[in-house]
Amino acid sequence: MAGKVVLITGASRGIGAAVARRLASEGATLALVGLEPDELKQVAEDCGPDAGWWEADVTDTDSLRTAVEAIAERYGRIDVVVANAGIAAPGFTRSMDPAVWECVLDVDLYGVWRTVHLTLPHLLESKGYLLLVSSLAAVVHIPGLAAYNVSKAGVEAMGNSLRAELKHLGVDVGVAHMTFVDTDMVRGIDEHPVFGKVRTGLPMIGRTYPLEFAVDKFTQGIGKRSRVVHVPGWIGPLKIFRALIPHLVELGARFNVPKADRAALADIEARGAAASSRASGAGGRADTEKAAKR
Repeated sequence: MAGKVVLITGASRGIGAAVARRLASEGATLALVGLEPDELKQVAEDCGPDAGWWEADVTDTDSLRTAVEAIAERYGRIDVVVANAGIAAPGFTRSMDPAVWECVLDVDLYGVWRTVHLTLPHLLESKGYLLLVSSLAAVVHIPGLAAYNVSKAGVEAMGNSLRAELKHLGVDVGVAHMTFVDTDMVRGIDEHPVFGKVRTGLPMIGRTYPLEFAVDKFTQGIGKRSRVVHVPGWIGPLKIFRALIPHLVELGARFNVPKADRAALADIEARGAAASSRASGAGGRADTEKAAKR
């Protein structure tokens, strides 16, 4: 990675910040994009004197374009783009705040598209690498995370399409699928009075993996320009059984969703739909605050 210019969205905290620090330790030059200037500044300082940070919102094309153009002007090239910015908001589709449902797609799906659209000309010049951050949610559609499931499935489809479209032009495309990792976003979901219990009660897939484990997988994948990054590795074989997974999810839902549905309605009655289904974690709160100002 020595000498490579790496642009990461959602770099204020979590996976984005941790991967940035690791790549910087391997000699990469980091261009950090996110919503929280204080956090971004600290991550940039951790990444060395050549690292830079730009406050930009992936739901705002003009804001993101300004950042990308400034990065390209400063460094003269962009070699790797990690489209990582994302939020998650728990809630059942029939009762959660519709504005939050749509916001998840705007950040997690259309935000990735905007990142691709604006950085692709630079990757074409450098014959670089593009990593789109999807999720296990693209494969296993857990009840109570419908908006997140939809957006991450879309990101996977986007990556698969782009890989075929760009290979002959020298740009490699990877898609990262990870299960629950110890980040602010996952901890925020676990703090939800209803959906925290639903998530932690999931067999096998409910396990939370250490952040450093995910960082290892991401940095290895970026270094190899991998077509897929699985965190953990069993996600790869699991994809073989896609046709069966919805049936298993539905079977499990028969036992826990009715109770959770009643609890969700009670929580909405007590706190309101916006509070009950708001994006989780500190990053989610930052995005919610930004959206409220638009």
